[in-house]
Amino acid sequence: MFRPENAQSLLGIAFTLAVCWGLSENRRRFPWKLAVGAVLVQAVLVLALFGLPSVRLALIGVGHVVDGLAASTQAGVAFVFGFLAGTPNQPYTLTDPASLFIFAFRVLPVILVICALSALLWHWRILKWITRGFGILFERTMGLRGAPALATAATVFMGQVEGPIFIRSYLPTLSRSELFMLIAVGMACVSGSTMVAYATILKDVLPNAAAHVLTASIISAPAGVLLARVVVPRDPAVEVAEVLDPSATKTYESSVDALIRGTSDGLQIVLNVAATLVVFVALVAMVNGILGALPDVGGQPLSVERGLGLVFAPLAWMMGIRWADAPAAGSLLGVKLVLTEFTAFIRLAGVPTGAIDERTRVIMTYALCGFANIASVGINVAGYSVLVPERRGEVMGMVWKAMMAGFLATCLTASVVGAMPGALFGQ
Repeated sequence: MFRPENAQSLLGIAFTLAVCWGLSENRRRFPWKLAVGAVLVQAVLVLALFGLPSVRLALIGVGHVVDGLAASTQAGVAFVFGFLAGTPNQPYTLTDPASLFIFAFRVLPVILVICALSALLWHWRILKWITRGFGILFERTMGLRGAPALATAATVFMGQVEGPIFIRSYLPTLSRSELFMLIAVGMACVSGSTMVAYATILKDVLPNAAAHVLTASIISAPAGVLLARVVVPRDPAVEVAEVLDPSATKTYESSVDALIRGTSDGLQIVLNVAATLVVFVALVAMVNGILGALPDVGGQPLSVERGLGLVFAPLAWMMGIRWADAPAAGSLLGVKLVLTEFTAFIRLAGVPTGAIDERTRVIMTYALCGFANIASVGINVAGYSVLVPERRGEVMGMVWKAMMAGFLATCLTASVVGAMPGALFGQ
């Protein structure tokens, strides 16, 4: 059944396209066909994933797989850290069961395990064939060349810097539009390891959370490609067809090597996530402390979250969220941009059932599911400085625009989901 909010979501689609057109380096080259095609692809994918009974059952199965991965990971964490892992047998009288959920022991270890499994599945060619399949899809439907198409597909599963590693030897020859697109898509999507982490965070407040998170990352890729092409339009004259050399992609010596190197890569990601959260949460707490010294406004103290809620509330409303929930949703969008999506998902999970509409919770899951935040700007500059050092200056000149394109891509995805009938998601 359609509601007035479904029509609001059409405003969200138009608004995100309009903002990116305003940021465009060549406003005369608006990709109309790509715009219509990308939005339709997103809508068709959502309808197929949640509307077809067989596919819907498969997505429910994904949720069970995520639960199994989380339980298996906890077995390893409990072996190393004991009762800190949140095991039922605690050495003290438990008065607050919720305190057993410690982010460092319940979420971060999942990233380690998934990174190791991803490397192993890549070595066994399972993930490689899946990635190539998506790469061909992007190549045929969105007009991407072979190498950028493969990197875009790999980014959906591997992450914003890990994806381009698979075409490292091609990075110096990519056009400016293609390089910008890779950075923007990387910020519009998330990695496979963080998908499972987000689903773990949301599973108690969002039915079939794993299916929503997986769908969000996949369908945000076309949105990222579209908005990147709007901001930095392609120049066909400098893009010639190339043959992708399979030897240029990432390889491992053996299954054991894949597990070891995957674990090592995962450790770097875990440390990066943990350190980023500590620093950015601390900085916002410092700013809130300063703002708290000022007089109250509206009977409440000033804070970064309140300010961000006011700024992004209209955008949240245009995505299809009722106005009563718009300030809270806008605050989550701001938190994602400033404090990373991890913090935003944790806060979304902390909103009690009934405090916001369940439709709002679903839409915000899609809006938050992307790496577009201030911390990712530094991650991308550092990553591309290693992958393609000769283009570091070019990357620095476009990375902030790419962040905005990636941020708006998830908002575009959320708007497309908001335009769908609630019955599709069991609402």
